[in-house]
Amino acid sequence: MRLASWCPQRTLAALALAGIFGAVLLPASLAAHDFPNEVRVRGFVKPEKEHLNFLVRLPLEMLLNINLPKRGPGYLDLERVDEGMTRAVGAVTRDFVLHENGARLVPDHAAMRISLPSEEAFGSYEQARAHIADPPLPPTTNVFWNQGYFDVHLRYPIASADSDFALDMRFGGGLGDRVKLIVDFLPADGGARTYQVHGGHGWLDLDPGWFAAAWTFTQLGFDHILDGIDHLLFLLCLVLPFGLRQFWTLVGIITSFTVAHSITLIAAATGFVPSGNWFPPLVETLIAASIVYMAVENVIVLWLRAGTLASLRWRWLITGAFGLIHGFGFSFALQQELQLAGAHVLLSLLAFNLGVELGQLAVLLVVLPILTALLRQPQARRVGVVVMSALVAHTAWHWMLERMSDLRFVNWPWPGFVQPSPAWLLIAAGLVVLLCAALWWLVGRLPLRSLQRRF
Repeated sequence: MRLASWCPQRTLAALALAGIFGAVLLPASLAAHDFPNEVRVRGFVKPEKEHLNFLVRLPLEMLLNINLPKRGPGYLDLERVDEGMTRAVGAVTRDFVLHENGARLVPDHAAMRISLPSEEAFGSYEQARAHIADPPLPPTTNVFWNQGYFDVHLRYPIASADSDFALDMRFGGGLGDRVKLIVDFLPADGGARTYQVHGGHGWLDLDPGWFAAAWTFTQLGFDHILDGIDHLLFLLCLVLPFGLRQFWTLVGIITSFTVAHSITLIAAATGFVPSGNWFPPLVETLIAASIVYMAVENVIVLWLRAGTLASLRWRWLITGAFGLIHGFGFSFALQQELQLAGAHVLLSLLAFNLGVELGQLAVLLVVLPILTALLRQPQARRVGVVVMSALVAHTAWHWMLERMSDLRFVNWPWPGFVQPSPAWLLIAAGLVVLLCAALWWLVGRLPLRSLQRRF
């Protein structure tokens, strides 16, 4: 299994692959041409008895530095392209590396051809394989140098069609999301799967086992909580009022958050959410609002109530309620990644939530000792927590306003519909209850009697 976490060596490797990609597949005069915003590469992987078949279609514009011979105003000279096509196949085998049970495969047969833009032959595996086996285009065919396709069929000897296969995609590493590979894996026992990955994606398990899927999504959950600034600020607001002595109290609070977002994340992954374009920006707005609430509650408890942490003994409850909203936010990030789960969708979701929990605990173990050391004195702790909470509230407030502005341009589900879906009714009712509970909870923390005595 290949880890996707960032490190300097990975950055250098990515830059090296980008350089190789430019040297092999991109021309030195690329600046003179407009590179397309998106390049789609289509592929099929199918094991059959003692061989694994890999079919791939590349746009000709990705082979410019191969320097295929040309004639006339820029047409390929099909009578003299054989040597260049052989070099192009070599580049394909370096940029699309197949593995069986972790061991790299080496092709023992290759078939290739140049295709016209009008030859839409990659609608299915059978169609693509038959097309590549057809006779080549007549030498007099006019194929412009960047307006056709290079189709390749590579065959690899394998030990068994039931082995674990993986594709290491190094192609387009320097172009990232501008290159998309759509590949169908067609296992011998049925259950075809389609994957869509970006350029330079790296290791892709085509039929992951339960352990591989669980490990991948545990890592994704861990990385996601560390990369999400809004979730980190939410965690910071949870941690600020507490010290090391309340460590296990904080573990309970964070666990309630994880359990809650697990519920909505699984519900979202199984389609139990509204499909309108209004839902994602609404969830993002509510996530920002949850940060504002937590920050304001910290100010009220640590300043107006003189730091009585007893008033936070029920924080796990409101944290769990906000966790339901954050779960929908996690689901938006997982929409593309769920394709990596294979047949283990539920296990992968649980593993993702485990990774999120581990990431939160890691943040807790790092931040809590630092805050305890810096805010050791009661007065310093009180002022420090209030100042930091106010800064977080200020940031989250602007996020909330920006995200609310996006809600002006969405299509709301009323008044056009008459019979709302059960999912919409559940979420609408939950949001209303959550809003009322949050307002009641916050107002209940205002020290009204103390303020009356002061004034």
